[in-house]
Amino acid sequence: MIAQPFAVIAGVVLGLIFGSFFAALMMRWPDGKSVLRGRSACDQCGRVLGPVELVPLLSALMQRGRCMSCGAWIDPVHWRIELGCAVIGGVAAFVAPLPYALGWMALGWILLALAVLDARHYWLPDALTLPLAGLGLMVAPWVTGTRLTDGLIGAAIGYGVLLLIAIAYRKLRGREGLGLGDAKLLGALGAWFGWQALPFILLAASLLGLVTALAGAVRSGGRLNAQSMLPLGTFLCVAALPGWWVSQRLLAL
Repeated sequence: MIAQPFAVIAGVVLGLIFGSFFAALMMRWPDGKSVLRGRSACDQCGRVLGPVELVPLLSALMQRGRCMSCGAWIDPVHWRIELGCAVIGGVAAFVAPLPYALGWMALGWILLALAVLDARHYWLPDALTLPLAGLGLMVAPWVTGTRLTDGLIGAAIGYGVLLLIAIAYRKLRGREGLGLGDAKLLGALGAWFGWQALPFILLAASLLGLVTALAGAVRSGGRLNAQSMLPLGTFLCVAALPGWWVSQRLLAL
């Protein structure tokens, strides 16, 4: 227990570091830019950022969210992702011992990145969903307690169910209504949490989507139709842990 505060601090620091990486990823990736090449620069004036401006979270506070050269607002997604990853790292280190906390951190960070990418761009890249599924199959038995067989079945069912829904929708309506990225994400969640958690995750995600759609309709004066888009992947990411927790409680009865 004495070492726990140091583990939490280490988790927060790791979260800030990975949060900075994921924030850059989300800003560059959708535009086709590499996150591993090129130096960070202001989105408005193009000036290359100095070391002081690259300190996760602290630089945003010192600059008050503006570029030091041109004064343009910096997209707040940078510090929000850094803060979110820091919180995930700290909480994971608090509730789980090492090395299992690292598994929870990786899961939380990737889900956060996918949630933001889908919310902003309606995009769930294979480069994140597929490694998430593979990682789940490898470490879930020790991190979430999901047996490998349950994870394999969950991955297959999660992907297959949304794939069939996507195919059926396209046949009936003649247009795309559900991306395969959503199916791959649900398959990855099945790998982490097992097939037993999938109904609860889907139910929670559907409820979140319904509430979001109704709120959007109210804000837009009722202008909600079949062409309106909702980021199902974002809702799945948010619903993953609550859905799994409910399934665990019910299975324990």
